[in-house]
Amino acid sequence: MKKIFVGMGTCGLSAGARATYDRLEALAAEHPEVCTLARTGCIGMCYREPLVEIREDDRRIIYGDVTPESAEEIFRRHVLDDQVLDGENLVYSRGQNGETAGSECDFLDQQTRIVLRNCGTIDPESIGDYEEAGGYLALRKVLDSMKPDEIIQVIKDSGLRGRGGAGFPTGLKWSFAAANEGDVKYVVCNADEGDPGAFMDRSVLEGDPHSVLEGMIICARAIGASSGYIYCRAEYPLAIKRLEIAIEAARGRGYLGTDILGSGFDFDIKIKQGAGAFVCGEETALFASIEGERGMPRIRPPFPAEKGLWKKPTNNNNVETYANVPWIIMNGAGAFTACGTEKSPGTKVFALAGKVAHGGLAEVPMGTTIEDLVFRIGGGIKKGKKFKAVQMGGPSGGCIPASMKETPVDFESIPATGAIMGSGGMVVMDEDTCMVEIARFFLDFTQKESCGKCTFCRIGTLRMLEILERITRGEGVPEDIEKLEKLSVQIKEASLCGLGQTAPNPVQTTLRYYSDEYRAHIFERKCPAGECQALVEFSIDPEKCVGCTLCAKNCPVNAISGKVREVHVIDTEVCVKCGKCVTSCNFGAIVKR
Repeated sequence: MKKIFVGMGTCGLSAGARATYDRLEALAAEHPEVCTLARTGCIGMCYREPLVEIREDDRRIIYGDVTPESAEEIFRRHVLDDQVLDGENLVYSRGQNGETAGSECDFLDQQTRIVLRNCGTIDPESIGDYEEAGGYLALRKVLDSMKPDEIIQVIKDSGLRGRGGAGFPTGLKWSFAAANEGDVKYVVCNADEGDPGAFMDRSVLEGDPHSVLEGMIICARAIGASSGYIYCRAEYPLAIKRLEIAIEAARGRGYLGTDILGSGFDFDIKIKQGAGAFVCGEETALFASIEGERGMPRIRPPFPAEKGLWKKPTNNNNVETYANVPWIIMNGAGAFTACGTEKSPGTKVFALAGKVAHGGLAEVPMGTTIEDLVFRIGGGIKKGKKFKAVQMGGPSGGCIPASMKETPVDFESIPATGAIMGSGGMVVMDEDTCMVEIARFFLDFTQKESCGKCTFCRIGTLRMLEILERITRGEGVPEDIEKLEKLSVQIKEASLCGLGQTAPNPVQTTLRYYSDEYRAHIFERKCPAGECQALVEFSIDPEKCVGCTLCAKNCPVNAISGKVREVHVIDTEVCVKCGKCVTSCNFGAIVKR
């Protein structure tokens, strides 16, 4: 009996997985004695969606870019005739003896999957699938044989650090909440994933929601909490839907509610949908939002462990942190510390985005280098371009240059570069990326997302943004660099929360590593990467132009002239630098300087 799984995460559905699933469903209904069909979450290979996996005994075959038409061929030849299709659709195969093959075998085989252990391998809407994979055994273990302080000690011994960005020791954080008395205590899960290019938490919630619930329940048992909230942005409708299904199923099995598994322990979870405010990723702003107030950070102390949600002792961790907990309880702290580095044990999930060839999710041991992530797992840079930089930590992070690609990814090495670990988003950039424009882009994001409470964050980021906009328009002056550096320091020191304290990071790191690009913009009125439109000039290479007239036909302002089969020219005085000529030319004749 073969089992067929179709990747039905957001990435798969966006790529057309619904039509692929529907076709396979019709075929499976005709042959119920041969196979079963189920949905699953994202396995990480977003760049090859829709994905279809076929399992039989210990054999695992994954096909990529599966359309309804190719799905029918796969079903006929593989499912019915037991012939593995050795074509471009085959991305991964693992035999009964463990041998692997396929065009993308490195992508999966080079990973160590703890958080993503079930993503892409179980039906996220089936609690039975989660239980068959060992789900809720950790909860049973802590209820049957562990005291609250013993649970906390295991988490401490594991060295697990918060995966939301700050990297604070999780066990220590739990101990603070456990030590504070309160008639009510809360466990909160921060699923307000707001970094551009980050989708780790979304994929975990879509692919394995029960692991997060189980981690939260274990935390509640450890600190003595009776109520929990998952704060998830409303822009994640599929994640919310599967969380709702999982919570209801967990209640039905006795894992949530009153007298959990006959232990006398009561705990339940609610979902709070966020409106997408980036600042609500900061925990005190998140608490305010749950309480129905405007999402604005609060002064600390008191810290959440003492007075958090509704001024009650509260523990807040992110999705990835909680998903680690059941695995640690079942496998032991030693198994977790055996992976990663001494000060940053375990694994980390990264979202690879931007100019990387294999965009998707990858979970690797802490200490893996940027080079290994981008090239060994990510497949290098698209179209054979040169690797220029990677942005880590989202809009509050920093740009790490290609010259530092051997930097280990951990909580000590990344901050030393001027960037931050963040929640795990990695935006890869190639030689065509303007680093001044990147700084402007991310600062524009954080400036708009500032809650406005702090003057330096509200006004200081606006002044920095205005300077960067002038520079990218070719209107910068030499004094602008000094102003940017001065404002960066002032904003960091005078802001209340992490948004303002880290907002200048993209500017500071690009100034540190790419000062030559700033100087070129200011002194030469040129953009070396050719990305800033105001500083770009278009022309036509007479050696490549064949006079096809496509560029002239697509020019919105009629700036291109020339006869059929003759070399065309661009009137730079009329040209608005929209780039339409570049995209319409089939011969690479348009030169951008």
